Amino acid sequence: MKVIVDQGKCIGSGQCVMSASDVFDQSDSDGIVLLLDEHPPADRIDQVREAAALCPALAITLED
Repeated sequence: MKVIVDQGKCIGSGQCVMSASDVFDQSDSDGIVLLLDEHPPADRIDQVREAAALCPALAITLED
């Protein structure tokens, strides 16, 4: 799986970080999403899918 984030859409809600903090982080200056792992391990897939589903700005896209 490949994770793609659109920082231009991000509103800094932090749902992604709460779901998968080893894959997503937030900028200290503005709270915008930072992608830590573009290809997360298989055991994190469910958490990454949850993060994408919870994102209110739909800023996270997943490619299988």
